[in-house]
Amino acid sequence: MKRFWAVAGCVGVFMAIAILTALAAPRDIGIAIDKVVQLVFAVAALIAYARSRDRWMTAAMVSLSIGLSAWIWGQQIMGVQLPSSTIAPIGFTMVPVLCLAAVIAKAQKRRSDDLLPNYRSRTVIVLDGLIVIGSLFVLTWVSALESLTRAWATEGPGFATVVAHPAAYLVLLVAIVVMSWTHQAVRQWPMLFVALAGIAQSSSGWVFAFYISKGNTAIPATADIGFMLCPAFFLLSALAPVRNLDPTPGRMRMADLLHLLVPYLPLAITGLFVSWNTATGGRLNPVEIYVGLLIVCLVIMRQLFTMMDNIRLMDQLRVSREQLRHEATHDPLTGVANRSLFRERLERALSVRDRSTPLILLFIDVDGFKAVNDNNGHAEGDMVLRNVAARLVNSVRPEDTVARLGGDEFGVLVDGGDADEIGDRLLTVLGHPHEVHGRVHRVHASIGVAQRFSYDPMITADDVLGAADAAMYTAKRLGKGMVVVHGSPLPEMT
Repeated sequence: MKRFWAVAGCVGVFMAIAILTALAAPRDIGIAIDKVVQLVFAVAALIAYARSRDRWMTAAMVSLSIGLSAWIWGQQIMGVQLPSSTIAPIGFTMVPVLCLAAVIAKAQKRRSDDLLPNYRSRTVIVLDGLIVIGSLFVLTWVSALESLTRAWATEGPGFATVVAHPAAYLVLLVAIVVMSWTHQAVRQWPMLFVALAGIAQSSSGWVFAFYISKGNTAIPATADIGFMLCPAFFLLSALAPVRNLDPTPGRMRMADLLHLLVPYLPLAITGLFVSWNTATGGRLNPVEIYVGLLIVCLVIMRQLFTMMDNIRLMDQLRVSREQLRHEATHDPLTGVANRSLFRERLERALSVRDRSTPLILLFIDVDGFKAVNDNNGHAEGDMVLRNVAARLVNSVRPEDTVARLGGDEFGVLVDGGDADEIGDRLLTVLGHPHEVHGRVHRVHASIGVAQRFSYDPMITADDVLGAADAAMYTAKRLGKGMVVVHGSPLPEMT
């Protein structure tokens, strides 16, 4: 990076000396210095881009070198009058077109932190470009383009190429600005120098077109400053390093800032310029009025699409929050409630003061599950656990809670019903064979049941869970595959 800035400094010093020399020298010598310097830097940029194998930019520099060579031959040697209808203006006009192709090619190289727009966002990008181009059109029309258009109509195709040249650079600049907020590859030093080259060339191009429209064939040397700087900026763009510009946490990214400014900044500037023009006695002609109304409609459309995107993003955020909440309270393997949610619902059920139906908690341990894991692997064991959870869910009401408490242990919370009947039903359901990948696995369950018939502030969720757990271990000691309704030593726990 330091080497590049040293080279940039040397190029800047050389260009300052060349520009001052061209301005101070007699006209013919100054123009000769001007064009030779442009051609030297264009060829240097061509070589640099060819070495980096950037095909589109190499083609752009070839077009620029051909245009400069044809211009020097036609104007300096053959003495062709301006505006020129030789190959030179065509070569100059093809440069921004080829540069635009290079920008689009770079935009295809996405990074993980690039914005990935859907069809609506791509529409917003197109609208941004149209708004910026329309704003620049109104701005230049009010200031100079109307008179240039009249000259275009009278001068013919020669002058048309003169106007097309700087206009094409404006389109290139709009494309770079608009794409920079969605593509990391465009937010790099090389594209910055390409944009500077476009600004320099377009500025001198519009001044050149203005003088030609007035019938002047002797263009002041100062109008060529942008033309001289353009190839130098192209050379620096070929030498500029590419860096990974990762966003700084807590700060607005440059892409976000550009997204806020595009297209409102050029629209605001155009509005101020038109307001000043009308306030000082100028009148709006139909072109300015209709294009201005079109820009306003485009801005309204952009806002509508942006609002639709915001609504979509809010809906996605809501779905994401619900998904995160579900993942925090449910077992990732079986999809039933986890221990935390089960405990929360148990505490809520125990807090009911006017209980009319018994609260039943079933603590279930899957017997024979360890053998499935050891003999067939964890994948088949997981399938068996999913089957167990699905059967439990299908065997109780939707308002009841089924949870995986850990490992091969499950809990079922039922408000109302007969504990023995529910336990026997679950025992029967879980005793059916499980077929996984063509193999049949037989597992059973030991179920412990704890009940609560009335409200008691002294009874906690841990008390009820402990009572059901103790009942389950009693069932295992008595031979497994059975239901035990355990009576707790605590009051009213039977």
